Amino acid sequence: MNILFIIDGLPGGGAEKVVLTLAENFIREGDNVSLFSLRDVCEYPIPAGLHYQVIKDTATSPWRKLTELSRRASLLDKALEQAEKTDKFDLILSNLHKTDRIVARSKILKSRPLWFCLHGVFSTSYLGHRTGFNRWLKKQKIKQVYQNRNVITVSAAVGKDLIEVCGVTPSKLRTIYNPFDLDAIRQNADQPCDISEQDYIIHVGRFHQAKRHDRLLRAYAQSHIKAPLLLLGQGNAEQKAKITALARELGISDRVIFKGFQPNPLPWIKSARLLVCSSDSEGFGNVLVEALILNTPVVSTRCPGGPAEILVGELSRGLCALDSTSLATTMKDIYDNPPPIDPSTLQRFSTQIICEQYRDCVK
Repeated sequence: MNILFIIDGLPGGGAEKVVLTLAENFIREGDNVSLFSLRDVCEYPIPAGLHYQVIKDTATSPWRKLTELSRRASLLDKALEQAEKTDKFDLILSNLHKTDRIVARSKILKSRPLWFCLHGVFSTSYLGHRTGFNRWLKKQKIKQVYQNRNVITVSAAVGKDLIEVCGVTPSKLRTIYNPFDLDAIRQNADQPCDISEQDYIIHVGRFHQAKRHDRLLRAYAQSHIKAPLLLLGQGNAEQKAKITALARELGISDRVIFKGFQPNPLPWIKSARLLVCSSDSEGFGNVLVEALILNTPVVSTRCPGGPAEILVGELSRGLCALDSTSLATTMKDIYDNPPPIDPSTLQRFSTQIICEQYRDCVK
């Protein structure tokens, strides 16, 4: 197959990592894979054999925002025309909402096998706390992009939100979970980390309001767990200052350890006694699956998105309500008495199975 991924840059995020994991596996299986990045931003290594191209917008006019989407769609069309001189794409996958808004303006892609891949829950991200006319207007913009389009969602919850909250009726709708190279994850987790000799709890995620570090810290304080809490992630100085101040206020600052952004967080996850997700929303929840692959128990808020689809069966004991008290109780329970993790149940997330589901989109 001749496959094209389109994405608005490759900063250190979950959706970007998913795209590169898929691309690498398709290449391994003998496919011809291209990736168009709509910004010159890349914090990940580019897989060998991937045709990587940056389609950069160089406009400097003070009015450039007014014509941004149509202008960048035109740049995309020129790149498509050039790329398809030898062979047309069999499958085109647009990732992230900013990308989708540009791709939806493309004239060439109207007649191509295009799927929009949604990685997040719109009601808690793009719509957020908007109300009244502003919320209605945002919904209309979402409908302009996805109405009567082919849509892939990373969890069933994302698709349900798109239909029920945003009022979109896709032409086709499929749920395909994020892919994980199980063997590679286990191998990459074998590297040392400088705290592996003691018990600790870990949270992996950028310092962003949706990740709810405030809820995490309050729950940790209420749980009375003495093992340190490690925070892997980064954010601006103001965000980190708020988290630091709250830890000090709660009297736990001596047990909250900031480890910053780690290019390979897997050794830290593997050595942890418990991984916690405290988010208000998770389109899927990559770090939850990574932890389970490494046999690390998991606790997560039952937030809109993928966690409830990942933590099934006995693992559902690790799900809790969206408040610090429930999170604290669940953390203590799973810390003291973790449920068994059956590796065979994680095969549904393997790259081979997930890539085959993407291939089925061409049929």
